[in-house]
Amino acid sequence: MFTKKALVISVLMTFAHVTFASSTFPLSLENCGIKQTFSAPPKHVVTVGQHETELLLALGLEKTIGATSVWFEKLPAPLAEAGKNLKKLADNSPSFEAVVAQKPDLVLAQYYWHIGPQGEVGTREQFASLGINTWISPADCTNKGVTENSNADGARSAPFSMAEIEREVSDLATIFDVAERGKQLNTTLTKRIAHAQQQAGANSRAPLKVVFWFSSSRLNGDPWVAGDYGAPGWISRTLGLQNIIDSHDEWPAVTWEHIAQAQPDVIVIADMARRLYPADDVAAKKAFLLSDPVTKNIPAVKNNRIIVVPAMSLNPSLRTVDAVEKISQQLVLFQAR
Repeated sequence: MFTKKALVISVLMTFAHVTFASSTFPLSLENCGIKQTFSAPPKHVVTVGQHETELLLALGLEKTIGATSVWFEKLPAPLAEAGKNLKKLADNSPSFEAVVAQKPDLVLAQYYWHIGPQGEVGTREQFASLGINTWISPADCTNKGVTENSNADGARSAPFSMAEIEREVSDLATIFDVAERGKQLNTTLTKRIAHAQQQAGANSRAPLKVVFWFSSSRLNGDPWVAGDYGAPGWISRTLGLQNIIDSHDEWPAVTWEHIAQAQPDVIVIADMARRLYPADDVAAKKAFLLSDPVTKNIPAVKNNRIIVVPAMSLNPSLRTVDAVEKISQQLVLFQAR
């Protein structure tokens, strides 16, 4: 049985006994349409996005992290010790000046809007003018673009796959000259996914209908729910679920009337420490579902098939595998009732 703790221990033990293959420098890699050249492994990094922070920690690179920003929640237990002393510039977006003041040789961003052409923190050109390399998670720019008809998270032209995260693991492991660690981390992810699929019996039952609720600007307003091309779409396909939202946008706003009409069997809701909106709070989400005249008669609510997962796990990241595991476990419990 592949428990997350056991697999993390296995990976760390492997690191201790492997002779790492060395990367060759200078090293050039394409990232989100821009070529980045590294003369040596980065030694001082600023992360703008929790996924990037957790990815470096999972690769055993905590000593390279000078500062972090953009946090949804606490670190997961397997990474908490390694990341306990990390410096936080901001829980949300830091300023360009605050990032540059850390004198990084690399800035890693989880989201395109933070350091893309209209970068909320700064543009890649601004950082490059100061000799600072940048990196955007490929999962946020591969087969994806923001249009007038999509929300801030953008629409995808092709479904997300964990292959995008695995590619990022391999690329960053090469950049930091720890390629074997990247290989072992990807092997671990693959094993965890396969076990979750087997546990859920993804290919042996009729698909349950599911909706993923991230948050809402108003509790009685249209919720932001997952389209079928983002990470929750991949989760649904992996576990043999049917996402009721037919949209290529990652988190479109959809009316509760439309959701109720689709009669979802399962509702997955995001848990986060962030409190920008009323529905960031899991307790508020649950109270609304149970009391609203439209939502309280949805099969998932009537049958108490509500699954809570970390918000980070519903966006493309290492933690997407956590969501697969948690939802798989809950599906088994639902079937046992």
